[in-house]
Amino acid sequence: MDKNKYAQKSIDPATQAMLSKAEQAGVEVAWERLEKQEPQCGFGLLGICCRNCNMGPCRIDPFGNGADKGICGANADTIVARNLLRTIAAGAASHSDHGRDVVETVLHAAEGRAPDYEIKDEEKLLALAKELNVSTDGRSKQEIALDIAVKAIDEFGTRKGTLELLGRVPPQRKERWEKLGIVPRGIDREVVEIMHRTHMGVDTDYVNLILQGMRAALADGWGGSMWATELSDVLFGTPKPHKGVSNLGVLKEDEVNIIVHGHEPTLSEMIVRAAKDPQLVEFARSQGAKGINVCGMCCTGNELLMRHDVPIAGNFLQQELAIITGAVEAMVVDVQCIMPSLTEVARCYHTKIISTSPKAKFPGAQHVAFNEEKALEIAREIVRIAVENYPRRNKEKVFIPAEKMEFVAGFSVEAILSALGGSLDPLLNAIKEGNIKGIAGIVGCNNPKIKQDYGHITLAEELIKQDILVVETGCAAIASAKARLLLPEAAAKAGPGLRAVCEALKIPPVLHMGSCVDISRILVVASAAARALGVDICDLPLAGAAPEWMSEKAVSIGAYVVASGIFTVLGTVPPVLGSSNVAALLTEGAKDVVGASFAVEGDPLKAAGLIVKHINEKRAGLGLA
Repeated sequence: MDKNKYAQKSIDPATQAMLSKAEQAGVEVAWERLEKQEPQCGFGLLGICCRNCNMGPCRIDPFGNGADKGICGANADTIVARNLLRTIAAGAASHSDHGRDVVETVLHAAEGRAPDYEIKDEEKLLALAKELNVSTDGRSKQEIALDIAVKAIDEFGTRKGTLELLGRVPPQRKERWEKLGIVPRGIDREVVEIMHRTHMGVDTDYVNLILQGMRAALADGWGGSMWATELSDVLFGTPKPHKGVSNLGVLKEDEVNIIVHGHEPTLSEMIVRAAKDPQLVEFARSQGAKGINVCGMCCTGNELLMRHDVPIAGNFLQQELAIITGAVEAMVVDVQCIMPSLTEVARCYHTKIISTSPKAKFPGAQHVAFNEEKALEIAREIVRIAVENYPRRNKEKVFIPAEKMEFVAGFSVEAILSALGGSLDPLLNAIKEGNIKGIAGIVGCNNPKIKQDYGHITLAEELIKQDILVVETGCAAIASAKARLLLPEAAAKAGPGLRAVCEALKIPPVLHMGSCVDISRILVVASAAARALGVDICDLPLAGAAPEWMSEKAVSIGAYVVASGIFTVLGTVPPVLGSSNVAALLTEGAKDVVGASFAVEGDPLKAAGLIVKHINEKRAGLGLA
């Protein structure tokens, strides 16, 4: 067995062990499918193929020897920009549709149509009501929640002028957006406009196209995603720091293992409740199990671990490997980042793949339609299916890696403020004094083109050495959990200034802020810091990074982060290199337009260098040493 072969694919020992088991069992996983795709289509990688009408598909010759225009006359600039916009539209629609689902659940709970849900954070509800000018005097929390939910749902389907939560944006930033004509209107409005503009015969100006992409992305970041975060907190509780456990070792040989995977907390919260039902626990014992063990995967895992004592089994590239342990009775999925291959992998084991959303069905999966009006009843049904499957487990196929790591998660904006004594002043003072040089957000997916977790961990470790506080969401945060960077003891790996701050506050040097929609929390902190200092977000010593990104959602995130004024380094190249003009606009020209830009650097050590250089320049601009 060539152990080095597996080490080239992942830095995680648990993943390496499962890759070996998968190969021995003849089970194909994502890395093998990538190898079968190579060499990948060069036209697609450069973004210079177009299939937006049936005159095509068309492609541009990148060497200048063949076609330089599509049949309609669109050149490389137009084709690359249109393709990028459609990617942003899909990503913004995905995250914002998640937000819409959360809003509708709050709406239905407030109306009494979803009785299994209740308002758990009344304090945050009242704070939102004040921000949105919703009356609270003499009113129940249900009445207040109803008015807020109605305001929120209006953000999606109607054009009201601007989004409600843009009041959080520093005035300098909003003024810049107004001059550019990219202040987001309705969330759906911007996505639809992208699809219209990229239809054959509409917008062909690459600059104009990219600006609309930014507008739609901003509608996601400051609209759909932000609503998802805010109202999830209202409905399920605002996260507070607490310990959790991560990696595949959280699965148990003697219990019914249920993995919830996807993005919708409305489902996963009910599964957690159902798994604690005494009747179902007793049923599990009657089937030979000692109990029921619910674990999260990907962003559903992040949602659960932020609020509950629910372990997280892994990040994106571990979803197939969890099944290959042979110990998973059911993987319950809803939407986003779910590999269609799961049903194929599950055929080699006893695992049931249970789909729950009408938006996401998978051939070979058992479909149990989730309905929020009967949420707990349906969750109990799903748990029962998993328990009934336990006796079918083949013990000879079971291998659970030993790796499981403790970490601390739950750093919501409110939790950070609490740790700081109720104000951002201690953080800002630490930045002014140089104990903390700046803040970097590391976010995003896994991508089999990059050694799993290597980009995330190497970048985070290098930045904290430079006294840069790191905040994380999504699969990046799960990577840091596995690497033990989310523990207060990890402060020993930080530079002297950051170490002193972390030790004084008893916090890790890398803060887990939630799922990928919770990047909105980072925007809120950045905006609050800018307001406190009387500057624009682009003036702050901040940076973003997505070392292992892969999804359309990540493109939307990157676009709204840059459009909000935060320099962002990508670890993989987006399909834009077929147009030197578009590439130059995103990496250089955007600086003059929105005050920030993208960089692409696959080496995380070099990426760290870019971020350190940027943060030092911003410190100098503020007159800080």
